[in-house]
Amino acid sequence: MTEPIKILLTDDQALFRAGLRVVLDAQDDMQVVGEAADGAEALARIRELRPDVMLLDMRMAGMDGVETVRQLFSGAVEGPLPRVVVLTTFGLDPAAATAIRLGASGFLLKDATPTFLFAAVRAVHEGSSVIAPNDLAQLFGADVARAPAPQPPEFQALTERERVVFGWASRGLSNAEIATKEYVTESTVKTQISSILGKLSLRDRVQLVVYAHDHGLAGTRDGS
Repeated sequence: MTEPIKILLTDDQALFRAGLRVVLDAQDDMQVVGEAADGAEALARIRELRPDVMLLDMRMAGMDGVETVRQLFSGAVEGPLPRVVVLTTFGLDPAAATAIRLGASGFLLKDATPTFLFAAVRAVHEGSSVIAPNDLAQLFGADVARAPAPQPPEFQALTERERVVFGWASRGLSNAEIATKEYVTESTVKTQISSILGKLSLRDRVQLVVYAHDHGLAGTRDGS
């Protein structure tokens, strides 16, 4: 039997955390290992508990969600880092967009159904994202603080085949969908995605989509 997914809840509302704990702990493959009321406490609990996934509120008294993500992915915590899903009360939240840029794996509305919450936790634990490309595009449409950057030199390191896969992935296609489009196996696509992420120094597919939007490569088939 595999180990359950270890989850840290970070929210300044104790009642909300309690509700999340009840529904998550009821799942056979999930275990809430700790709670935190703000970002500073969350970073300390991560060092102590080494959770697999953190559900993180964006707006908290004390250290907020954006600063928590910033510190987490800039070296404040050594060793394995959890996947982060930010929690927000409305979809087009610029704070959520910033957190995703900084390393979060996606966002959930705080009124999401339990079924969607469970699927999101499992998805990010497996390395996937919990945000649709259209939602990501809308988020970044509201995030005007950063203008699109020129195509970076490292993008030139991708092979022609990798650029094609990059283009499909930037549009949100799964490995299976890309494999069907390109008449290759899913394992081949998985290998190509890993190579792309390594060459571009990206953490996951969410960061790939962010990268594509930032450099004007989103929605193209081959990044051109």
